Amino acid sequence: MPKQQKRRLLLLAGLLLVFLLAVAGMRAGVARMDEGSYPQKYSEYVEYYAGKYSLDPLVLYAVIRTESGFDPDARSGVDARGLMQITEETFQWIKGRIAPDEAIAFEDLYDPETNIRFGSYYFTCCLERYQYDLATAAAAYHSGWGTVDRLLEGGHSQDGQTLTGFPYPQMKRYVEKITRSYARYQELYPPGAQAGEAL
Repeated sequence: MPKQQKRRLLLLAGLLLVFLLAVAGMRAGVARMDEGSYPQKYSEYVEYYAGKYSLDPLVLYAVIRTESGFDPDARSGVDARGLMQITEETFQWIKGRIAPDEAIAFEDLYDPETNIRFGSYYFTCCLERYQYDLATAAAAYHSGWGTVDRLLEGGHSQDGQTLTGFPYPQMKRYVEKITRSYARYQELYPPGAQAGEAL
């Protein structure tokens, strides 16, 4: 093979290698950006309470991301508080079940561990009540059991236990955010991957 042809082949091979390295670098950069958009903050508490209540921790990350964007000081217009945005009524209900004798007040929901502890328990209750269907459980977490029960009885279910439609725009958007976020967490953090950012 002539020298000139060898040089061309070497040049092409070099350009191909540079291109492949650039593509790999771009993919790694996109993955890092996605992980930044879908973090695993407060992993010590999320992993612990997910284990305690037999939850996929990625569900909790999806809920926290959707509810507060991982802001422990978040407070909604209806005075829901903290990472998982728990209202006072829901707080009192949960406290009566998991911490009746503990000196925990509604204000303590700004503490990440307390909030994740209470929110994990409540989301587990939603899952158990609605046959572990994530979309229906998310609707219940957002809009309350009474609202979901009425929808189940009112023609928005085929089995009477899980919702097939979400007639309220805000509920529908919330459920879509939770399910999309959970799916993205599953893509970014497959089984066996290390939990991300700890406290």
